[in-house]
Amino acid sequence: MRPPAFAGLGKSLAAEVHTAPVRRTGVPEAQRRRHWDDRYSASSTDGVSWFQERPAASLELVAVAGPQRTASLIDVGGGTARLVDYLVADGWSDITVLDLSDVALDEARARVGPNPRAHWIEQDLLTWHPSRRYDIWHDRAVFHFLVGDGERQQYRHVMREALAPNATVIVGTFADDGPDQCSGLPVARYDAEALVSALGVTCDVLATRREEHITPQGNKQPFTWVVLRLQ
Repeated sequence: MRPPAFAGLGKSLAAEVHTAPVRRTGVPEAQRRRHWDDRYSASSTDGVSWFQERPAASLELVAVAGPQRTASLIDVGGGTARLVDYLVADGWSDITVLDLSDVALDEARARVGPNPRAHWIEQDLLTWHPSRRYDIWHDRAVFHFLVGDGERQQYRHVMREALAPNATVIVGTFADDGPDQCSGLPVARYDAEALVSALGVTCDVLATRREEHITPQGNKQPFTWVVLRLQ
């Protein structure tokens, strides 16, 4: 059921958003890759600000989507996050983690171990060309790093190219009262309505929620989450 505050929002946005790919602007891909490789190399897994021993919000919102464990899920910008561990342990059969940092993916692969149900893609999301389609798109804290309109437009294009009809989109970003930068980079902040608008897809809004993430250093980071069903 669509929450009343969002009635008609997804449909009205579809005509406003161009889905054609655009030329990337801003920081070159090689520089972004070095930034994140250095960031992961400089800290232990449980020392980075985004670390969660158990990704509770992600797991709860995947459950809200109501999929079968045979559904295919891609965790974009998953890095060393432990969502893949929990989904594999829960019997999911088709999980993909995409990240541009080989340092992060090497660590995650070593932790999960050889497993035919877990797949790994080392790519910059915004220059990635999907070779298949997925039932669920999960993004915790990638979209908020896209501060330019061109980057957000390219994200939307890649997302639509990667998703099956009637797929589910789960995205978490810093809330509108959250930090204005992370890992030395500026971020965009959103409340739920603004995030649905920025994602720019024709959809039903299945759920929204606010998460108070506590970093390993004890700082509070408010997150906004949305769960959307594509139409």
